[in-house]
Amino acid sequence: MAFFKKAIDRLTKGLARTREKFVSGLRSLLAGRQIDEDLLDELEERMIAADMGVLTAAKLRADLQTAYKERRIAKGDEVIDFLKEELKKYWPPENRGIRFAETGTTVILVAGVNGSGKTTSIAKLAHLFRQQGKKVCLAAADTFRAAAVEQLTIWAERVGVEIVKGASGSDPASVVFDACQAARARHSDVLLVDTAGRLHTQEHLMRELSKIRNVVSKQIPNAPHEVLLVLDATTGQNAINQAKAFTAAVDVTGIFLAKLDGTAKGGIVVALRNELSLPVKFVGLGEQPADVEPFNPEEFVEALFS
Repeated sequence: MAFFKKAIDRLTKGLARTREKFVSGLRSLLAGRQIDEDLLDELEERMIAADMGVLTAAKLRADLQTAYKERRIAKGDEVIDFLKEELKKYWPPENRGIRFAETGTTVILVAGVNGSGKTTSIAKLAHLFRQQGKKVCLAAADTFRAAAVEQLTIWAERVGVEIVKGASGSDPASVVFDACQAARARHSDVLLVDTAGRLHTQEHLMRELSKIRNVVSKQIPNAPHEVLLVLDATTGQNAINQAKAFTAAVDVTGIFLAKLDGTAKGGIVVALRNELSLPVKFVGLGEQPADVEPFNPEEFVEALFS
């Protein structure tokens, strides 16, 4: 129970902007109002503004209209409780945890555009796995970006994990090959691979990601076990476009939603689920290694409307 409260408190803080701009405004809008077309139009506009996306907002509007016609709700004051219950249904029961290898090293590819918070998110995952008693190794395969290897090295030292790296500008796939060899030799439980973060519109990057995936699969059975895409929660609908492009290249298995620290619009979590059916597995809630939480839909919705 204490853990649940802690998670709610951290999410509540992270969703501060959404709550102030969206939820607080909703309460004022709905108070004492009857449900009609004008109110539904206003609600839809506010949901779009909260980064829930046009498709999601239209669906929730239609759900509200149906509920009103069926007399399940009668007035504006009942709308928020209705939205909470509907949003919780968006995430059916599923395993949102990491799929660890039964034996040997679990390999997790981490992708994302530059500036998304990818390096910090890798450090958070490394810290989390260390807290779980796992031996972690990092592969610094983002060799194209200046200072990327140096930044990851600093984080590796801070959280106390090993790192395999090559010279700046070296072939990312060769770094990953060496990292797989090292992780196996050192009996690492988890290998986190930092991949290049150029813009997702660049085809050569997508080819590079596919090449890395092939190298990993040849070195370690059934790897990669996870491909996590780091998305910046502050970028709104652009995050959806990034997710579509990366999924086409490397079969993304889950989302690490970074920067959900008070500056983001939390509705993007809903849009990701509704438009892509990709599970959000982790959320980043600050700048420190410990500022990470496994994503829990019920906690998220409660924090959003608290």
